[in-house]
Amino acid sequence: MGPVIEGIILGVLTGGVYALMSSGLTLLFGVMDIINIGQGILVILGAYLSYVLEQHLHIDLFPGLLITMPVMFFLGWLISFVFRPIKRDRMMLSVLVTFGIALIIEGVLNLIFTANIVSLQAWYITASIPLPGFSPPFYLPYIYVFGFALAVVLLAGLYILVYRTDFGRSLRASMQNRTAAELVGIDVEGISSITFGIGVALAAAGGMAFGATNGFDANSAYDLISRLLAIIVFGGMGSLSGALIASVSMLVIEDVVAQIWDPHWATLVFFVLLVIILVLRPQGLLGKVEGRKQ
Repeated sequence: MGPVIEGIILGVLTGGVYALMSSGLTLLFGVMDIINIGQGILVILGAYLSYVLEQHLHIDLFPGLLITMPVMFFLGWLISFVFRPIKRDRMMLSVLVTFGIALIIEGVLNLIFTANIVSLQAWYITASIPLPGFSPPFYLPYIYVFGFALAVVLLAGLYILVYRTDFGRSLRASMQNRTAAELVGIDVEGISSITFGIGVALAAAGGMAFGATNGFDANSAYDLISRLLAIIVFGGMGSLSGALIASVSMLVIEDVVAQIWDPHWATLVFFVLLVIILVLRPQGLLGKVEGRKQ
């Protein structure tokens, strides 16, 4: 049972980080009807920003988020204005627009950093803590614990923002019925821009955690966005709690398979599970059958 427990522990910890990265993606769909194909490259951009701060300014990864998250929030806020003129077929057109934005960012990153794989450096990335009761010993890197703690703090903050503030009530009203929200005086476009900024800022935090546990380059965004899209479809488009449940459950299953079977099959199981869920429940775990009212 040792490998299974190891897989569960790693799956829960990494699943929290994936929930952080996918939460912004599902928020954007819920509020703006945007499928942000560029979320993967925005995560990688966040990782590169942390890399620059760590390598050139010697700023630790976690304090560096106080710089990278506001920068990425502002970037997301700017990108949101691209979608304001798009009133019809926004969901379909958003795939093309965000893919174009992703290609631009990818090209800039390749131009600046080349295609070489880079990784973030900090003492807690290489240091680990032995967990009792495992034979052979199981050493858990501190970064997995710290990354999970970061995800819990930020997701808790996001929950409070969405469900316990006036902004959150306006945001949820916009998600449920955009036209009705506008009629009662809610600035839906302003809410959408702020939401886009929040989603991209969360990508920056997730990118730091991702880059601390994986080597990356600009091309890493392709595998990453496929996983993030699978997570939000599995959990239910527009559902924050669904994204959290899907992230943890899918990463646990993947890591357990990697531990007891073969790492090469782990990713395949990830997407096989997605197909099974969609066959049994096309709207995802916590998604609604009916569409959002316009």
